[in-house]
Amino acid sequence: MNAYLKRMLGCALIVSGAIAGQAETAAAAWGKLVGNLSDRAAFDWVEHQAGLPNVLIYGDSISIGYTPGVRERLVGVANVYRIHLNGGSSDSVIDKFDRLEATMRAPGLAGRWDFDWDVIQINVGLHDLKFVVAGGKLDLDHGTQVNRVEDYARNLRLIIAHLKTAAPKAKLIFALTTKVPANSAGRVEDGELPYNKAARRVLADFPEIVINDLRTVSLPFLQPGNVHFKPDGIAAQAEHVAKVIAAQLP
Repeated sequence: MNAYLKRMLGCALIVSGAIAGQAETAAAAWGKLVGNLSDRAAFDWVEHQAGLPNVLIYGDSISIGYTPGVRERLVGVANVYRIHLNGGSSDSVIDKFDRLEATMRAPGLAGRWDFDWDVIQINVGLHDLKFVVAGGKLDLDHGTQVNRVEDYARNLRLIIAHLKTAAPKAKLIFALTTKVPANSAGRVEDGELPYNKAARRVLADFPEIVINDLRTVSLPFLQPGNVHFKPDGIAAQAEHVAKVIAAQLP
């Protein structure tokens, strides 16, 4: 048994927790995963429609914003799922992805995910480039950067290798990190540029991975001093992401 399968089996044994004769439902397992995020539309339970391709969106708060809009635009075209929380920094991706997979595919789970991923779009960066002090509080003047560019690039290679093992049939999309405006808390203006440049260098070794230039699409909708977007920007991102994903569906 390879290392990945051992990891998955171990996680499944921990999280399944099904009592004999009282199998937990997949919807209930999902509810436990998302916890207090359940009141946000991005974390709604997705009713699987057989016969449609399956999409996973992995990303931070930017993707949390546009996930509902992507789902609306791909109704009847694809089942659109997302990671069960804010995806955070690049060093946390593999563990979060594995927890999602182990939980939702656990043996004995009623209605468990038994499908393959057809498309996975991933974005990480905004949490890598930020500066924080103890406890995770944003602090540009006194904080330490979560991941330096070289660490970020190394993490991306690990993520790609892991996804290619865990979801070998999936078409991978990498979405570039959106712009950091001036005076954003805990972040340097345009701090995403070296990270996106590093991502492009890594992805040059994987021409099969699609690059989604979400940064350029989002530029007309920037907010001063805020890395997040208002409804018009979120709608534009959803429209764009849906088109990019749709072009990669089988």
